[in-house]
Amino acid sequence: MNNYKIVLLSGDGIGPEISNVSKRLLSKLSEKYKFNFELKEELFGGIAYEQKGLPAPQETLESCKSSDAVLLACVGDIKYDSLSRDLRPETGLLKLRSELNLFANIRPVKIRRSLLNASSLRKEIIENVDLIVVRELTGGIYFGEPRGIVNISGEKKGFNTMTYSASEIKRITDVAIKITKKRNNKICSVDKANVLEVSQLWRETVEEIMKNHPDIEFSNMYVDNAAMQLIRDPSQFDVIVTNNLFGDILSDLAAMLSGSIGMLPSASLSNDGPGVFEPVHGSAPDIAGKDIANPIAMALSTAMMLRIGLNEPNAADNIELAIDNVLSKGFRTSDLIDKNAQILSCTEMGEKIIQEI
Repeated sequence: MNNYKIVLLSGDGIGPEISNVSKRLLSKLSEKYKFNFELKEELFGGIAYEQKGLPAPQETLESCKSSDAVLLACVGDIKYDSLSRDLRPETGLLKLRSELNLFANIRPVKIRRSLLNASSLRKEIIENVDLIVVRELTGGIYFGEPRGIVNISGEKKGFNTMTYSASEIKRITDVAIKITKKRNNKICSVDKANVLEVSQLWRETVEEIMKNHPDIEFSNMYVDNAAMQLIRDPSQFDVIVTNNLFGDILSDLAAMLSGSIGMLPSASLSNDGPGVFEPVHGSAPDIAGKDIANPIAMALSTAMMLRIGLNEPNAADNIELAIDNVLSKGFRTSDLIDKNAQILSCTEMGEKIIQEI
């Protein structure tokens, strides 16, 4: 029987509510598929700042490093925006990614048949969407130096730096290649090479790598066009590979193809060591404590953890099938627009999914 050490970071806002669903899922699945797990809950984000003075305490980071996988709900709240940047919950996320060397963020976007009417786009535009955004996660403008706000001649000036090395670009491109070879052998690299030197290097490096993979259908696209194409004809994409900033924006845009950002999971991976599995959505402090959050993205992140992080594909399949069964029966949370559906609370939706396991 396999034994796994999982660190759970419930974080802020709706995090504890959706985490409760995943904890119950893991308990039931471990019995059904005969694996053991030790679940260690650690402070992270705003709640960690309040109790420990830092958004990513060292003891939390050490627990994550020694785990088999990290399951993260969400962090952040507007009440922390007045803190210095190094104390904000979002900085804790950057610290976690850096400490675990999580350079690759994988965000799948697949339209579930029962939710075709939940999207704001027409059915014929989204019905065949099944794509993955592969986002470089530890480089680019979020980590570049120098950065800051200075006062020059009595006027404030802000600046950031976007840098990438050829090796960083190659590393994330190799991940995209590995993924698409298991799918449809089609990659689109997104950049802004017409105006940014760092994007010129990105394009040159990716093109050179792709010369060694003639079996893969390859294309380049400027980020502004990619944003438009994701709305106009999203089914043209299979795997999108891009930098940190562009990937952050495009993956959230792609998330809304499904009708709700509350439906999509993600995985952040390194070449070795534990991955971090988390929903794409934020902490939604405006609905925290109301038991109306959608727990599906967290449940699907749990499935990604089981599949990729723990090599328990049957348990992962079970979660995905259970969610499809619940949705096909007309059950929804309030973020999913469907006038004929029965609206459930977060707890009730979690219970319905668990009953299908």
